[in-house]
Amino acid sequence: MPVPSVARMTSPTPSNTPERQISTTVLVIGTGGSGLRAAIELAEAGVDVLALGKRPKSDAHTSLAAGGINAALATMDADDSWQQHAADTLKESYLLANPHTVEIVTSGAARGIDDLERYGMPFAREDDGRISQRFFGAHTYRRTAFAGDYTGLEIQRTLINRAAQLDVPILDTVYVTRILVNDEGAVFGAYGFDVEDGTRYLIHADAVILAAGGHNRIWRRTSSRRDENTGDSWRLAVEAGGRVRDPELVQFHPSGIIEPENAAGTLISEAARGEGGILTNGLGERFMHRYDPERLELSTRDRVALACYTEIKEGRGTPNGGVWLDVSHLPRETIMQRLPRVYQTMLELQMLDITKEPIEIAPTAHYSMGGVWVRPEDHGTDVPGLYAIGEASSGLHGANRLGGNSLIELLVFGRIVGQAAIDYSRALPAQQRSAAAVQTARDEIATLLAGDGTENVRALQRAIRNTMTEHAGVVRDEQGLLAGLAELDAIEARMADVGVHPDIAGYQDLAHAFDLKSAALAARATLEAALERRETRGCHNRSDFPETDAALQVNLVWSPSAGVTRESIPPIPSEIAALMREEVSVAGKLVE
Repeated sequence: MPVPSVARMTSPTPSNTPERQISTTVLVIGTGGSGLRAAIELAEAGVDVLALGKRPKSDAHTSLAAGGINAALATMDADDSWQQHAADTLKESYLLANPHTVEIVTSGAARGIDDLERYGMPFAREDDGRISQRFFGAHTYRRTAFAGDYTGLEIQRTLINRAAQLDVPILDTVYVTRILVNDEGAVFGAYGFDVEDGTRYLIHADAVILAAGGHNRIWRRTSSRRDENTGDSWRLAVEAGGRVRDPELVQFHPSGIIEPENAAGTLISEAARGEGGILTNGLGERFMHRYDPERLELSTRDRVALACYTEIKEGRGTPNGGVWLDVSHLPRETIMQRLPRVYQTMLELQMLDITKEPIEIAPTAHYSMGGVWVRPEDHGTDVPGLYAIGEASSGLHGANRLGGNSLIELLVFGRIVGQAAIDYSRALPAQQRSAAAVQTARDEIATLLAGDGTENVRALQRAIRNTMTEHAGVVRDEQGLLAGLAELDAIEARMADVGVHPDIAGYQDLAHAFDLKSAALAARATLEAALERRETRGCHNRSDFPETDAALQVNLVWSPSAGVTRESIPPIPSEIAALMREEVSVAGKLVE
């Protein structure tokens, strides 16, 4: 399948920068797992699709996912079922996940695994050929399939290979700056530029699928690289007329490394705890019995992260402000077969042999459990023709994401959204465009490039990360959140005086300027929603409101015009509710 048709060059800007115009049926923004899975669905149906990424597809964020992918295959535990998977997901979401979304993902998970097998995914297997499955934290049964601790990388490779077989056109260096919306409020494409040579892209499309990740890069210690997950999807959706749901619900992974500084936040997979790793504080004490005496290190990510945070905050951390994760008691063969990536990462970054020494870790911003508001059934947004999937979307995870659920989500909804976009396009009587919308997108880039202010884009990004780390981290309170909003006001005022300077190396500075716009929007949404959620629930810990409030068993929906509003959650089906054996509790969560 060649790059979609009607490419021509014009010179619409004063700098005579060329503009490439492309037409396709469906545009996919993001070339990680969710974007590629949607593109594959479209290509298999014979529909024109174009996928855009601002970084190489082989290095998309999905490739960093380590531990595994969930599906109730019952290959290891015969009593497992998709209903039990749904029950575990809803219980550990602290009742904020949408039951309809959860049912769609868990009931469709086995098909998602089948799709991967059909594409050639090299899952770990038992001697008799069954797909191996292991425990992840808070799962009732072993339902996490894996490929060593390189699961995300193997999934990404598998999807890239399938997309190549189908000749899916993929442009790796295009940064999308704006979703194009016509006078009726429906999408008709997107606008952007090439980060290497500055070529503008005007892309006409019947439907647009947002798959550009979350917003966890707006914290200082994060598992994301510096140029990803800055809230791009949120800004693009909101500026097109969409909304954001549950922006305050951010998963802090318990185990991000502390050193070296340029790699701070790099994840040590949850598989390390799943295989029997133990946590100790700076005093040498195994501390999880204070927070979850039954599950210990196999507790949920939010509880383990809070436990680590509390040990450090109360002075029982390591000299560098962390705790220890130790797998050295495990057989060396287990570590080399089950945790090869952890072993290699620590050798490369610290010359540390994890078969002999513990790893120093601390909680790190890892995953946006909220995201663009979407309908459960097809992940359509408020904007006709605009869809969101993967970490860009919301509804599945609530206040705590189970490890392994994110990878299966992208397989299930990648297929569903691909089909929804096809149906939407086929029902369009015509594609209505807006010359004014295109000109606005052109002017936005031109204005930034013309600016020669004194403020440095990267310094302002760092200021946002400092603000969010200080005031909206693992534990929050009203005073800190208000202080964070005041700091953000000041940062946004400074943003009016930025200088953007492309050079011989390319247009990365312009990309960072748009990243900054996204980060500021995502930070405001997060701070305002965190202020409104005056309770402690899952990942959201309010030291001034340490109890769960039944009145806040709702989703918080944010937009610049309406601020924060509350949205009710549908009831849980009785067959799934019956499998939720325990009440969700905050016992052992806030001990300071």
